[in-house]
Amino acid sequence: MAEHNDLGKLGEDLAAANLEQNGYQILERNWEFQKAEIDIIAKKDTVLAIVEVKTRSSLDFGSPQDFVKPKKIQLLIKAVNAYINDREKDFEKDIEVRFDIVAIHKNGESFAIEHLTDAFYHF
Repeated sequence: MAEHNDLGKLGEDLAAANLEQNGYQILERNWEFQKAEIDIIAKKDTVLAIVEVKTRSSLDFGSPQDFVKPKKIQLLIKAVNAYINDREKDFEKDIEVRFDIVAIHKNGESFAIEHLTDAFYHF
C-alpha cells in the first residue's frame, strides 16, 4: 500500500506545482474537517478553488476523475462550508467557490496532468 500512498503524494505535489504555475496561490493542503479531507485549497483572483487530486498509474480502470463519488462530493461541500465559516474574515464577500479536479496519470516516464474546473457540475 505504500506505493499507492507515494503515488498519491506525488500526484498532490504535481497538482500543487501545476496550480502555482497557472497563477493560483495554495492556501492549504490536506485540510481536514470531520471525515472529509480537501487535497488542495487554492485561490486565484476572486475564485476559491477546492481541488480534489486523483492520481492513477494507468487508465486501465478509467479516468482518475471517474473515482470521485457523490459521497465524497457531499463530504467536500461540508468541509468547504466549515473552512469558509472558520475564515470568513479572510475572504472578500464576492469570493466564488469552485470545485475542481486535477486528474493525473502516468504516461510512460512522465505524468499527464488535466485540470478540470467546475468539475462537479459534470457528474
